[in-house]
Amino acid sequence: MKRLISLAVSLLILALIYWKIDFQALLQVFRDCDRPSMAVSLSMVIPLTMLTSWRLQQLTPSQANLGFAEANRLILAASSLNMILPSKMGDIAKAYFLRERGNLSGSLSLSLVVFEKACDMSSLLLWCAFGLTLYPRKDWLFGVMTVSVASGLAFCTLLLASEKFAQLFFSLASKVAPGKMRSKLATLRTAWEEMHGYFWRDLLQLALISFTSILLWFGHLMQIWFFILALKAWTPFLANLALSPLAILAGLLPLTFAGVGTRDAALILFYQPYFTASTAAALGLLCTSRYLIPAIGGLPFLGKYMTGISRQDHP
Repeated sequence: MKRLISLAVSLLILALIYWKIDFQALLQVFRDCDRPSMAVSLSMVIPLTMLTSWRLQQLTPSQANLGFAEANRLILAASSLNMILPSKMGDIAKAYFLRERGNLSGSLSLSLVVFEKACDMSSLLLWCAFGLTLYPRKDWLFGVMTVSVASGLAFCTLLLASEKFAQLFFSLASKVAPGKMRSKLATLRTAWEEMHGYFWRDLLQLALISFTSILLWFGHLMQIWFFILALKAWTPFLANLALSPLAILAGLLPLTFAGVGTRDAALILFYQPYFTASTAAALGLLCTSRYLIPAIGGLPFLGKYMTGISRQDHP
């Protein structure tokens, strides 16, 4: 039911966007695009997915014996599940597969996925903070967003780097969280504590994963910039480092289906100084394809990983 509501909200926002803009102009943007550049931009999904899979392989203990091909299948299947199931169940299925496949403890397998997501969020916030610092627009709105992003980056960094800070956070969160959330927070706290013990004992691996995550998100933001060029529009690359992460963060709000609608509206708002709303709407569709293409690619592998979720629901 919750998924249907988020889908309805996404469709409502899209309907408002396409009602406000010239739909024929949107179609014309795609007709006039640079097709070879568009093909290159869309194909960047492949190396980015492969790099994500390689990072998962490096994250996983050697005894799990997770091969590169299997890591790719797992990442693609998780993308499919995240599109059709609520609460990022694809990532939960990933943790269950790692537990069963690699004979890992449940808390360690969950901690691997938690650390992976934490690295993604920290890297995205890092590039966003860097871009916003250099972004020429300095009005109150961008000032608030700069402070918010920098604060979020500092918070994520402290959670990853300081076990004492993490314990304080989870203790405070448990006191104010509703009853249903407390058990989830307790599970997450256990995973977080094991993550600290596992990753901080090998600083070389930690540096490798951190660098890979930063590089990976640079690639994601570069792909969005290539989309803009393929649409025969223009935004300075440093400005794109500020604006595209803001749109991605808007898409992470738990309001819509896979960020569709909120991400599109944010792109139209933030890129106003550089191109028309029709071009921004076209960019929104291309940004959605970044999630849709891996999700389609993961469909052949869904059966195998849905079993992991079924076992969780029916122990």
